[in-house]
Order: sequence, then C-alpha cells, then structure tokens
Amino acid sequence: MKKYKINKKHFRVAIFGSARIKPNDPRYKLVYRLAKMIAEKEIDIVTGGGPGLMDAASRGHHKGRKGNGSESIGLTIQLPREQSDGYHLDIKKDFERFSKRLDSFMSLSNVVVVAPGGIGTILELFYTWQLIQVKQVCEMPIILLDDKWDELIEWVKKGPLRAKLMSPEDMDPIFCAKTPTQVMRLILKTKEEFDNGGKNICHNLKKYKLK
Repeated sequence: MKKYKINKKHFRVAIFGSARIKPNDPRYKLVYRLAKMIAEKEIDIVTGGGPGLMDAASRGHHKGRKGNGSESIGLTIQLPREQSDGYHLDIKKDFERFSKRLDSFMSLSNVVVVAPGGIGTILELFYTWQLIQVKQVCEMPIILLDDKWDELIEWVKKGPLRAKLMSPEDMDPIFCAKTPTQVMRLILKTKEEFDNGGKNICHNLKKYKLK
C-alpha cells in the first residue's frame, strides 16, 4: 500500500454503508456494481476500509479500474467488527477515534454516497449534512442509495423542516437514487461542476433530483 497523503485537488467519491451486510445480499451487489462503474470512469473512492458494504465498494472498484490509475482509499477504525484484510485498498489510514476519521472523509471527498447501514452510517450521513449546512466543508451532494432512506427524509421534511428548525435550502444537498446508473449520473454531473470550478454544486444539480 502507498503512503497515506491527501491531494485535495483530486475528485473522489466517499461510500458509506453497513459493515454487517454479506456478499450474497442484493445490497452488497448493488454497491459492488456502483463502485465498478466509478472505477471505470477513473474516479477514486474513499470507504471505511472494512467488511460489508465497504468491502463491496473496494472489491467492485478494484474490478472496474483495469489499471487506469484510480485508487481505493480506506479510512479504517480500530473496532473488532470493522477489521478487514485490506486486500483491495491502495491507501490505508488507521484511526482510533470516529471524529478524526469523519473529518478525514470530509477533507478527501467531493461526493458522498450513503448506502444502507445502521447507527454508524446514520452518523456519517448527518455529520456530513451538518458540516455542509454550516459551511465548514465545501458544498457536495449527499446521494442516498436505496429506498431505505425514504422514510427518514420524509420525517425530516414533516418534522424539523415543517417546524422551521431548518431552512428549505438545507435540503439542497440531499439526492435520492435507486440504481447505480442514477448515482453515476449525479456523480458525473458533480465532477463536471467541480472541474469547472463550480461553487454552488448542489443548487446546480437540483434539476437531477428524483421526484
């Protein structure tokens, strides 16, 4: 593996998801296909470097790149459930605390894809969302993959948003997708905005939101 270093000018996609989902699960195969498509477009991915959907992402990316130079970066955490052999990681960085790990995700990523997951994945979703809201990180789309997230977003709209505890524009970074093809459309549009120096990426992507 290469020595860990950050190149902030390089476009990357973070993929969050459960460590508990097994390879025979349709959700594993969904993330595998998405990561393979990302690699085929010569785009790096950043994951937690562990098993489950993190493993699906790194394996799919490894399969899709075919020597094109794109990389799989793993930001691992020292937890028994999260340990992985790291075979499909090109760059690996170990963390003891979630807070520093999450900040590294933010410094490396230009798009966040949130696949199905539990408490850890939900933490990553809301941490990313809050940092975008308060402008502590650059604007980036948060793509929610799978219909698992639909009820959560409805709760946000009917709860905090309706109660005016958040602003309508706080919803701008959230995009829902059901298939890898829909996710890739958003990733490629984001990369196009990124390459053109866009500063209002999520606003410019509004027309690509699923109804």
